[in-house]
Amino acid sequence: MSQSRPTFDTASLVEDVSLTRIAQYILVVVFIGFFLVPLEAGFVTALKTNEAVARSLPFVPSLGDGFTLENLEFAFNQLRDSFVNSLLLALPATIVNVLLASMAAYGLTMVNWRGQLGFLILFLIGIFVPYQAVIVPLADFWNNIFPIAEMLAPTFAAIPLLAEYHSDLVPLIITDIAYGIPICTILFRSYYNSLPESLVEAAKIDGASIAKIYRRIILPISKPMFGVVFIYQFTQIYNEFLFAFTLIVAADAPAAPVTLLIPSLGASTSGINYGIRMSAAILAALPTILLYVAFAEQFAKGLRTESG
Repeated sequence: MSQSRPTFDTASLVEDVSLTRIAQYILVVVFIGFFLVPLEAGFVTALKTNEAVARSLPFVPSLGDGFTLENLEFAFNQLRDSFVNSLLLALPATIVNVLLASMAAYGLTMVNWRGQLGFLILFLIGIFVPYQAVIVPLADFWNNIFPIAEMLAPTFAAIPLLAEYHSDLVPLIITDIAYGIPICTILFRSYYNSLPESLVEAAKIDGASIAKIYRRIILPISKPMFGVVFIYQFTQIYNEFLFAFTLIVAADAPAAPVTLLIPSLGASTSGINYGIRMSAAILAALPTILLYVAFAEQFAKGLRTESG
């Protein structure tokens, strides 16, 4: 007896694949909408008068008398100096942080030395130290024990384009560097663990020193991870509030970063002007958005390397 061979219904298979693909596209669109609708609502609110905000839905644009650009203009004028303060804080702190973390991760991964495990444990412990546990001794240290801001004030006054009050950012910069190094080091270490050991071993056989191996081999191939860590740490420092509130104290202080100023914008005895406050939030987010756009390629490469 001849056995019948199983037959495949090609039409049904194609139909199943098409339905699966359609379901995937629908899911992607839903997720995109989930993340973009709040952004759209924020941008639309920023272009409304306070009266239009009260009488319309958040995500519905307002035309005619309800539309205004004065919110953005007012918010920009109020935030202009604080933008400079935030960039003067975030850029040097991030650059130093990323460089030190990369070198520390290299020393903890590709260089064998006594006590390496103990130092790695210290880095891990540093990640879990809560901000709230150190704000009081931190303020006492920078204000009373080692007032570095007062020491550097005359120096900052003599630097072109800077003012004396910019020295108040120095304790913040050092604090953010110290708090950021542990997590950035662990991120770099996971990346360096994925690199082939033959790269370093071949360089050692050729007589290259530890510093030369890092400078000539490790540093150039770490560009994707530098993009990931730079974006991550810049965003953390730029958006940081608690340390800034502890060390700068007041939103009207000359050295106040943008995160301190936003909560006070649009507030008055008659209530909160949500259009102004939303305009300030959107303008404050622009540097991080532009950073993501500028380093998007390196960020994607770094994530692919991490997942691989």
